[in-house]
Amino acid sequence: MTLPHGLTPGTWTLDGSHSEIGFTVRHAGISKVRGRFGEATGTVEVGHSLAETKATAVVKTASFDSGDANRDAHVKGPDFFDVEEFPEMTFTATSIAADGEEFDVTGDLTIKGVTRQVTIETEFNGVAVDPFGATRAGISGETTISRKDFGLTWNAVLEAGGVLVSDKVVISLDLAFVAQQAEQAEQA
Repeated sequence: MTLPHGLTPGTWTLDGSHSEIGFTVRHAGISKVRGRFGEATGTVEVGHSLAETKATAVVKTASFDSGDANRDAHVKGPDFFDVEEFPEMTFTATSIAADGEEFDVTGDLTIKGVTRQVTIETEFNGVAVDPFGATRAGISGETTISRKDFGLTWNAVLEAGGVLVSDKVVISLDLAFVAQQAEQAEQA
């Protein structure tokens, strides 16, 4: 499996200020709540092929933000993420399969100490050199997980039936990575 056009071997690090790790979950069966995690680190070690490429990410659970302080405090507490006990969630890619400019990135996602294999459907958005000389690559992706699979089981039954928070959570990624400067200089 060859590399996407413009992506070169080497270390690429997540640019957190130009990336977003978001989520969507259905609330009360009638609306969706969206939010994001504001602190994350990640590295892609691009090999000479996709089979040789490795990716890891660490997300700080305390950086959870849904725009509502009360909800955020509840989600950061023991009913959900328990950020005191589990300050990070992690992802480690185990395989990358290509289909044109789209890729299935399969790996181990760990939330609240529970690890499950997930597949993130991603799209490679290209490579560009910014005005400051940094080489950047963009990737977007999405996966759907079950909260229950990760021990996030808190819920409340609604008077009309159903539950307050859906089990299904959609995780969406818009990521920017920057090639390491030393490797950029070697390529020049």
